[in-house]
Amino acid sequence: MPGIKTIKKPRTLPSRLRKVQLIEATITSISKHGISGTTLTSVTKEAGLSLGLVNFHFKSKEVLLTETLRFLAEEHRTLWMSKLSKSNLSPRDKLFAIVDAQFDPSVCSRKKLAVWFAFFGETAQRKSYRTTSSDIDMERQDVCADLFQQIITAEGHEQRDAEGCARALEGLFDGLWLNMLLYPAKFTRKDAAVQVRTHINAILPASST
Repeated sequence: MPGIKTIKKPRTLPSRLRKVQLIEATITSISKHGISGTTLTSVTKEAGLSLGLVNFHFKSKEVLLTETLRFLAEEHRTLWMSKLSKSNLSPRDKLFAIVDAQFDPSVCSRKKLAVWFAFFGETAQRKSYRTTSSDIDMERQDVCADLFQQIITAEGHEQRDAEGCARALEGLFDGLWLNMLLYPAKFTRKDAAVQVRTHINAILPASST
């Protein structure tokens, strides 16, 4: 009609934003179809983009999967590190900050949990997981071990092993993530964080001197 202007959507986005758009579509596709059922076509359908565009940015499905895993790992790392950066936190509070980050809704959604366990579960993708994420996992575990050691030293828990506490914490994180994925009605993010805090306080009671 005369006098009515049509607002056109931008046809192009900066390369970085376009890649994020495709990675987010990959996360959605994997959560629906698994890794084997995710194709470049399913990703472009989720993103509403052309197959040529995803090929331009990622070249192959394997490259796209690797970059998706790296995106999730770095997103998670950025979150827990930002929580640790707050001033005047005690070692115990810093440990709790890492716990809270583990169950933050921005990284601990059912969609993203489905992607993590898709990589854990498919033999062909485990090597990619180790290559892409193991350094980040070990960094967090080392930070937790250091925080446990600070608590052990300051509060007189010499019978505890800091490295063992950190490894057990990682196992607890993974187990709760899996239960949240399988039984969402029984395992919530809030409850999971409380359970881990309770565990830490049980093995290292704050009242000890």
